Amino acid sequence: MEFDWDWAFAWEVLPLLLDACLITLQATLLGSMLAIILGLVLALLRRSRFKAVSYSAYWWMEFVRSTPLLVQIYFLYYVAPEWGLNMSPMVTGVIALGMHYGAYLSEVFRSGIDGVEKGQWEASIALNLSPYRTYRDVILPQALRSMIPASGNYIIAMFKETPQLSAITLLEMLQLAKIMGSENFRYLEPFTLVGLIYLVLSLVASSGIRLAERRFPKEGFTLS
Repeated sequence: MEFDWDWAFAWEVLPLLLDACLITLQATLLGSMLAIILGLVLALLRRSRFKAVSYSAYWWMEFVRSTPLLVQIYFLYYVAPEWGLNMSPMVTGVIALGMHYGAYLSEVFRSGIDGVEKGQWEASIALNLSPYRTYRDVILPQALRSMIPASGNYIIAMFKETPQLSAITLLEMLQLAKIMGSENFRYLEPFTLVGLIYLVLSLVASSGIRLAERRFPKEGFTLS
């Protein structure tokens, strides 16, 4: 089979794909921020002593994790407007990514919090720290190191899931590559370049996560 690679066409489309990569990174960054906030809130709700609150958070997480991301994207973009909730493709994508991966991050956060020694909770109570200060100053700094690897992997997975946003017309890298391929009847170069961009950025992000894990202190602030 002949390998027909057109370097001139590849260099022509590369800048356009890099511009579209900014949209992909924007969706990933905003989706990650939402997922982290939502994941932390759900993790705290799961730890609530009120059964109704804990069970509601649990079933919400199970529902989100048990349905495909693409179905959630379609629902938010095509069904939500029937209830008066009209959103742009970018906003829809960010909410869908944040909601979907927030459900996964919540378990990462909950396991990290549960891994903090019981003595730290007891010391916080003895010092009469408020729940807010207990979590902020004692529990979360110690739990953070164990959360970094899994959280980072989920964020990288989110980055690689952004091509699904092309289903709601968001002009990210894959969607642009498809358009370029159909207009020029050449799919090899744009799709290969998109794959390489995803590969390089994913490897860079993985290295950053490993570096952050090594540099983060093994023991956070502890009460003794």
